[in-house]
Amino acid sequence: MSDITVQKKLQFSEILHDGLQIGTKNIVPIVVNALLWILTIWIPYINIGTTIGMLVGIVIKASKGESISMTEIFNPQYRKYMGEFFLTCGLVGIGTGIGFAFFFVPGCVIALAWTLAPLLVVDKAKNPMEAIFLSNKLTYGSKGTICIALVIPLVIGIILAGILSLIPILGGLLVFGVCLLLLFATVGIQASVYKNLAADV
Repeated sequence: MSDITVQKKLQFSEILHDGLQIGTKNIVPIVVNALLWILTIWIPYINIGTTIGMLVGIVIKASKGESISMTEIFNPQYRKYMGEFFLTCGLVGIGTGIGFAFFFVPGCVIALAWTLAPLLVVDKAKNPMEAIFLSNKLTYGSKGTICIALVIPLVIGIILAGILSLIPILGGLLVFGVCLLLLFATVGIQASVYKNLAADV
């Protein structure tokens, strides 16, 4: 397992700015892949690889500045990690659920601490326990920044969508546009966090 002796602490403004730049640069492939994922989510077995590709594959590629294919989610390599990916998600879900049972806050902390685990499984070929342990180590001291960077665009998006939904006729289309903006912003911020914390792993 990599020995990370120095944890980099994230800066909110840096992550937000970098994340929005990454998201904007990749907005077209992100949106196309998201639409393809929605259209093919009903296909058994194929949907396993596309889900992994959508949730982590695109984030990993964006974090490295690599070109994202319009059909990235169909890359068969993502299915190689389905066992490790789902086991990691299961362990994270159980740990987070237990944390939420202790008055919510511990669940949020655990979710943020382990947020990099699925990415580490697919990108660095870590086993689930290694990925969870390493994610906890990498995010130490930066969980608050990660939370704020992810929550602020979401809150702004929800408020904006609520306002735009009141507009007759065009409201639904405008809300859909806000959802797409939130999608690429979230992917970009996740990619920026991963790039800054896990680049040297």
